[in-house]
Amino acid sequence: MKRRQFIAFLGGAAAWPLAAQAQQKRPVLVGFLNYAPSKALGHMVDALRQGIEGSNPKVPPVTIEARWAEGQYDRLPALAQELVQLKPAVIVAGGHIAALAAKAATKTIPIAFFTGGDPVRDGLVQSVSRPGGNATGVSVVVGALGPKRLAMMRELLPNAELIAVFKNPGNPIIEAELRELETAAQAMRQKLLVLDAPTPEAIDAAFATLVQQRADAFLITIDASFNGRRNQLIELAARHKVPAMYYTREFVSSGGLISYGPDYADVYRQVGSGYVARILQGAKPADLPVQHPIKFRLAINLATAKALGVTIPRVMLARADEVIE
Repeated sequence: MKRRQFIAFLGGAAAWPLAAQAQQKRPVLVGFLNYAPSKALGHMVDALRQGIEGSNPKVPPVTIEARWAEGQYDRLPALAQELVQLKPAVIVAGGHIAALAAKAATKTIPIAFFTGGDPVRDGLVQSVSRPGGNATGVSVVVGALGPKRLAMMRELLPNAELIAVFKNPGNPIIEAELRELETAAQAMRQKLLVLDAPTPEAIDAAFATLVQQRADAFLITIDASFNGRRNQLIELAARHKVPAMYYTREFVSSGGLISYGPDYADVYRQVGSGYVARILQGAKPADLPVQHPIKFRLAINLATAKALGVTIPRVMLARADEVIE
């Protein structure tokens, strides 16, 4: 080899590590599919990113391409197909129907989900310990949480004769939560008033019925559509002075009375670190067991309690993870 060619060769070789390093820093595309309104849950994308990029320095930075159904279940299949066409390294599906839509759209792209349904019964995985396909993630059986929230409402209002329950009839897993609620209510000898509230107009009508029937309180079932109508629910509860139980702390920080449920931001960090980051490093969804949420939070707004004339029991205050003065 001639001297000039040799020097040029050495110069090129010296640049190889820099080129490899630059290549390693190129962002990886991650798809995100969710039923909820983007304005209500957009911050969950940030939590997901924190989980992915903060879990291991070897994990490359990511670009997250989000698709939101804005509260319309029937949009999810088409949005899932859009993400598949982009060929992301992983698709994160937030919610039961989003997970099913992603699963139907691809059998090869890894899927990391957060679902309120039973992932085995719904066909997302073969088993909790060995998912066996291209999907895995975090699962919370929402039916089990309804009775806990109802029991807390009874603890807060032991003399409540009638408690209203708001539901979105379009949610395919709502019946499981209602069955558990009704069974628990029968055991407590608590009367329930179940009301459909899938739209802003229906929520107004549900409140009119609640007032007419003289319900002592209400709780909302788990449905992402309620996140997008958070202010409406809180304002109507305040106007009619009706205590309400919600399923996530965002309602309480916005002026709602009380909430109990998973820490959803923490769940998305869990999906990011426990699944997406590991898949990006070579793990297969088939080998990653389904997990449950790590944190459940009880949040109470004392200012709202005072405005409603509700006294929070000291035992409940002691159990609370967050108390807003």
